[in-house]
Order: sequence, then structure tokens, then C-alpha cells
Amino acid sequence: MHAAMPQPTLCPSCRQRTETRRFTASDGRPLELDLCFACQGLWFDPQENTRLAPAAVLQLFALLHEHHGDARHPLSDRLRCPRCSKDLAKGYDMAQGGRYVTYRCAARHGRFSTFGSFMVEKGFVRHLSKLEIEALARRVGTIACTSCGGAVDIRNDHACPYCRSALSLLDPQAVDKALERHSRAAQQATSQPAANGQSPEALADALIALERNRTREERARQRERFEGRREEQFDLVSAGIEIVWSLLRR
Repeated sequence: MHAAMPQPTLCPSCRQRTETRRFTASDGRPLELDLCFACQGLWFDPQENTRLAPAAVLQLFALLHEHHGDARHPLSDRLRCPRCSKDLAKGYDMAQGGRYVTYRCAARHGRFSTFGSFMVEKGFVRHLSKLEIEALARRVGTIACTSCGGAVDIRNDHACPYCRSALSLLDPQAVDKALERHSRAAQQATSQPAANGQSPEALADALIALERNRTREERARQRERFEGRREEQFDLVSAGIEIVWSLLRR
């Protein structure tokens, strides 16, 4: 008799097959994670999110950068556990990076996190200052919340109206500090973080320039994703990943 083949992991949101990628755990053993780039989410079996080694986080950055231009769609209103198909419960956790959203299986089969929430959990973001928010508000109207992905009109809201998280930015300085905190042994960029000493205006200009550098096809897909919103929504996580990656590959 042949051994039963393992069932593929389905994304809790779109219910399509996830991509299984192998990383290194903090104890040196292999660790497989299930990622859905279309939904920008990761499925963690119990305790997997705490076992990822610092060097593996750099691998994850490389993957995020490789797929940052992929077509995306919003999370489903109903997320289901890939192990038991029961609905996942939305909740909030606190970390050094701030408050973030997570979706857990009541049967303790695991949890689902967006890429943004994972970065908040691991401390790879920092909160935007009031001056930085004002500088961005003069250039764009709507951004995507790092924690939950909700649309935030930063001209009127200085926190996400859906999850009440402070507005956060993934930038080189925050990444540098997080990598050092996780492990000095991790291989990391030694160049001076580009955000050090930057004015809020300069940081805003850098983010806007990166985000506007996307292809016309990607902008069209984003507009379709957000159901025909006329105002383009800027993704600080994607822009921040581009900045960070430009440093890490040196």
C-alpha cells in the first residue's frame, strides 16, 4: 500500500494552494512555511512564528521583494483554517512594533498573518511621527494600514479606523534595530540606514517615488482590487520593502 500523500495547504482567504517555502528555524532545523503572495499572508502551524531564525527573515525579505509586483486581492471576509476548515477568529496582539491583527484557529491548529502584521510582530516597523504623517498627507490621500490592510485617509485619520493601530512604516532603521535585537549573529547589511537623519519631507518623497514607480498594469490591478476607488492607495509596506531590499543586497 502506498502512503497517503499530504494534503496541500489552502490559503485561509482565497482557498487556493499556498506556496510552501523552506526556511531555517532558530534551532537550526528546517522550517516550512505556507505563503500566499496574492493575499500577502502566511499560515503558521503552532509556534512556527516564534521559531523563525534571524537569517531566515532575510530570506523572507528576498521573497517579498521578488513578489512585490504580483497581482493582489483583498482578504476574504471569512477566513478558514486550512487544517479543519473552521472559521478563524480575528484578534489583536501587541509587540514592540505596535498593535497588529492576527487570525487564529479555535482548535489551535495555527494562525494566519498578513505580511504587514508579521513585520509588526517581529519589530521591523516603526510608527510614523506626526510630521511624517502630515508630509505624506500633503502628497497622497489614502494609504493601506500596515496591520490590517484597511484604507486610511491620512488627511483625516492618524490611526487606522478599522483596527485602531498607529500608522507604521517599514524602514531601514527599524529593520536594522530589529535584526540586531533578534541576533547579532545574523548576516545583515552594514551600511548606514538610509532613513537616519532624513527629514519627514525627504522620507515622504522617497516613499512616494518608489510607490509611483510601479507599472501601469499593477496600478490598474490595484484599482480593480479596491473596487474602483478613484484615489490610489499607497502601500507603505511595499515601499518600505523596496527601500530595505536595496540595502540588504549591497
